[in-house]
Amino acid sequence: MSTPAGDHRATAARFTELVRGTTDWEAPAPCAGWTARDVVRHLVEWLPGFLRSGAGVELPVVPSVDADPVAAWEAHAGAVQAVLNDPASAAVMFRNPHTGNLPLPAAIATFYTSDVFLHTWDLARATGQDERLDPQRCAAMLEGMLPMDALLRSSGQYGPRVEVPEDADPQTKLLAFIGRDPLP
Repeated sequence: MSTPAGDHRATAARFTELVRGTTDWEAPAPCAGWTARDVVRHLVEWLPGFLRSGAGVELPVVPSVDADPVAAWEAHAGAVQAVLNDPASAAVMFRNPHTGNLPLPAAIATFYTSDVFLHTWDLARATGQDERLDPQRCAAMLEGMLPMDALLRSSGQYGPRVEVPEDADPQTKLLAFIGRDPLP
């Protein structure tokens, strides 16, 4: 059985490979108006405020994404992993009026690690690297997201669904569901 710490470790490791393999930080990303650097910026910048407001957890300040996206990502991913590796984090409750109350590790796994997983494809597509995602995880995420379609769309975090063939693989279906055009 996967744990939030183990899941983050594996997901962040894959994203780190892509970050280290990026040679053009200004390459356009599949998210409208974003570059490869913006994908990293998004993941590095949104979580600290989310954890501070929901659980009183302060992540350390990391290097600037503009100055050094690799160092920024690696420091951030290491800080998140340290929180998840700390046995005391299981006793910390994350509280948010929109998402409800969850143990801190579950909140990180649900909202953040899954975001890293999805943005792995964005960074890979932007930078011409291996775009393959774990098909079982894609299928499971899509299954969990389908019943929340209207809620997810109303959040503004997902674009309109992209039409793909009914017999498309799980990765293609998941990416299309979240508003990405997964076809070459």
